[in-house]
Amino acid sequence: MIRRLFIAGIVAATFSFPALAGHHGPKDIVDTAVQAGSFNTLVAALKAAGLVDALKGDGPFTVFAPTDDAFAALPAGTVDSLLKPENKDDLVNILTYHVLPGKVMSSDIAGKSLEVKMLNGSMAKVNAMSGVMVENANVVTADIEATNGVIHVIDTVIIPTK
Repeated sequence: MIRRLFIAGIVAATFSFPALAGHHGPKDIVDTAVQAGSFNTLVAALKAAGLVDALKGDGPFTVFAPTDDAFAALPAGTVDSLLKPENKDDLVNILTYHVLPGKVMSSDIAGKSLEVKMLNGSMAKVNAMSGVMVENANVVTADIEATNGVIHVIDTVIIPTK
């Protein structure tokens, strides 16, 4: 009797908490960022720019993802201004400057210094001679794999030069 109650309890718990069941596999780039909890500003910006569906697509993509702290370090009012509909083109340009077509792991570029063409068409300097830097941003956590690419966490929002 106790064994049947115990098993029934396990079955009930499994079906009562669907968030815990079946969500152990990798997620796409956007869902991975949402789940991390430290990219709320980035996710809000992706939504405002209309880029969520693109980054949930097949890819592969390499995303240099600024943390909430990186966005907070921008001059006061910058994020609020960029999130306004009339600044969508600027926001898209900045966000796509954080995306490299293809999947590039840190081991792929270790010991190299190169320029890469970002999704917005601009060139960005990547220095992986000692650690990894993209423009003036340090990669603080590398190689977070997603089903459609990889995320490298950066400590600074990188702004393309015009």
